[in-house]
Amino acid sequence: MTAGNSLADNLARIRKSRDMSQQALAEAASVGVDTVARIEQGTRTSSRPATLRKLAAALGVSMGTLLGHMPGERNADLDIGPLRHAIILAADIPGLTDFAESDETVSLAELGHAAHRAWRAYVGGRHVELLQALPVLLVDGRRLVRESDGATKARAFRLLSTTYRLGAGTAGRMGFDDLAWSSAERALDAARCADTPELDTAISLRYLAWTLLRQGRLAEAERVAVTAAERIQPAMLDRDPARSGVFGNLLFNAATAALGAGSPNRAEDLLAEAQAAAVRAKTDTASEAAIFGPRVAASQQVERAARAGDPEEALRLASTVPEATSEVPAFWEAGHRIYLAAASAELRRDRQALAYLSEARDLAADWVKHQPLGTSVMRRLVERAPRRLGTRFARLARDFGVVPA
Repeated sequence: MTAGNSLADNLARIRKSRDMSQQALAEAASVGVDTVARIEQGTRTSSRPATLRKLAAALGVSMGTLLGHMPGERNADLDIGPLRHAIILAADIPGLTDFAESDETVSLAELGHAAHRAWRAYVGGRHVELLQALPVLLVDGRRLVRESDGATKARAFRLLSTTYRLGAGTAGRMGFDDLAWSSAERALDAARCADTPELDTAISLRYLAWTLLRQGRLAEAERVAVTAAERIQPAMLDRDPARSGVFGNLLFNAATAALGAGSPNRAEDLLAEAQAAAVRAKTDTASEAAIFGPRVAASQQVERAARAGDPEEALRLASTVPEATSEVPAFWEAGHRIYLAAASAELRRDRQALAYLSEARDLAADWVKHQPLGTSVMRRLVERAPRRLGTRFARLARDFGVVPA
């Protein structure tokens, strides 16, 4: 959050603008009046997402408004400090464990619902919401692991691993690759104690491979991804979508590493193996475990060609990408459009490139703001524009960070 837009200040300001007392807000949101008071006084720095959603709904504002999210806010403006502390320090720490709520315990079901909502925020690119939710989720998850036993403990470890993976992905998106690595390592440790250790270990290794890619450690990234894929590879008649998806996503990471290391043929072979698994899976699926299926795998071939410097092949392959058999997350579709824009711009088909960038922005406006490739393509189009191209062009330049918002 940006300075001057703290949760404490925002809650008090919005409540007063609604002419509500703390007692009235507490009753409308079904929370304790002491919870409202602690948040406004700033005596507790963390509050559970469920509480914040109730308060936002009672005030008639979005979570982003309550948390102080400013339009056009980019990664550099966001405070990652609480997430860093929650990831690095394995024990409960002052400032993160002192909740505004009186009741500091959560059930396994509550933790599961909160983890799923965090994943939805992750795929939606809602970083402000994630940075508020993840530190609390990590503390709650560790506490539940410590206080439970048996099957409940194993399921709690699974949810804790999920949350650490989301922490890794969020930190990586924001450019904190060392923090992403630390969170992915902790996800792997928790996965080994989960009720589905084989699957969760493979998912965690996918995040580790992705972090190695971001660090430029290409040979290690490919080795980790391929080894993990071999261990999780589904049998010929296995139709488990989670297993197939994790297998395919690991091969995507391995192919990206191979291509970056100058081995395009190996990258193509790896993607062909992933595509075969996608064909057997038949249906596109999206979950925290993996985003995978025929459309997703085919779009990876487009990305491979674009990354390899063959824009004509990328656009040709795009014409063969099947329609989604079920919902594919908007950010994934937006990423596909950005690669098509890059290929079009390379061929100087600028009008087509602008159309793809516009589609990407419309699909996932918050997510595209943090995509360097989209910014690079838009900057190229701005630099070679012969004249003013109207408000639509100017708005895209702002949305992709080429000019200040």
